[in-house]
Amino acid sequence: MPRRALLAAAMAAIVAVGALAGLPATAAVGDGSPTDPNVKFVGRWDTSSSSRYVSKWAGAYVKVGFTGRTVRLKQRDAIDFFASIDGGPDVAYKNVSGTVNVTPTPLAAGNHTLRVSYRPVAGSYHGDAVYQGLVLDAGAQTFAPPVAPRTIEFIGDSITVGQLSSKQALTAYGWLVGEQLKVEHTQIAQGGACLVATADGCVGLSVQFLKTGAEPASPDWNFARYRADAVVINLGTNDSGHGVHTPEFQATYVTLLERVRQKYPNAVIFAMETFRKRFVTQTQNAVTARNNAGDRNVYFVNTEGWITESTDTADNVHPNDQGHRKIAERLAPIIAARL
Repeated sequence: MPRRALLAAAMAAIVAVGALAGLPATAAVGDGSPTDPNVKFVGRWDTSSSSRYVSKWAGAYVKVGFTGRTVRLKQRDAIDFFASIDGGPDVAYKNVSGTVNVTPTPLAAGNHTLRVSYRPVAGSYHGDAVYQGLVLDAGAQTFAPPVAPRTIEFIGDSITVGQLSSKQALTAYGWLVGEQLKVEHTQIAQGGACLVATADGCVGLSVQFLKTGAEPASPDWNFARYRADAVVINLGTNDSGHGVHTPEFQATYVTLLERVRQKYPNAVIFAMETFRKRFVTQTQNAVTARNNAGDRNVYFVNTEGWITESTDTADNVHPNDQGHRKIAERLAPIIAARL
């Protein structure tokens, strides 16, 4: 047999062995660094430095497949995060830094997946939500993890962040809906945020939706990084406390709906009635205005009776774990019917 044919046969045998072992034949081999193509970043991440990627907004997460029995996460300074191995429970790691072992009990040899979500950095909490890469076993490598073909984006305030729920973003209704529908998901949300940017400093999501993060000087987000198939907006709870009046709220809501449509031409958009019943008419009117302008893929979501403040919230405002589950149970089929 000619030498070229022998080489081809040998390569085919190697590929076949890899397939039998469960290794993705087409996946690039990587070391788990931020630029490793097998590491998948969901949500908005600041990637301006190739040595570290910074998680922005709530609900952003990283997914990666790896071989071997252990995996360690390289952190810079102290941060809280949740890690899930092989689709298992999200385990909390609090105030950790340096090289963090997320497999204290070694795994069975073979292929595994890791998902990491950092605690949202907002308000009085100032952690270092920085992904610097992985430390793998000798001879181990990464591979591309399963990634859902669809993404839902949730835009909101502390309720969408999951503030006062047990695992914050991970026990918030947006995360729960995404997991239930088996899609990727991200929460463009900030505690205390308004729809309208106000003179007294309330972060206005109608503006910050276009940005990489919640900081006023945050750079514009590159919307080519991903396309949302559905967008859910839950805003208005905080605006009245910052002097926003109804005509301004309605006009700004229309502007946000227009911006979402511009960035996601094919997405279905849902405007939720706030659970505290604020600016309900104005939210409905904004949806109607967009419908009348020819955008029929925008819907108002009536949330009457979804939760009871006395039992489903932690403080009559923020849903507890039970409240978020109830919201997700109501919202998921509404979204699924339109996707």
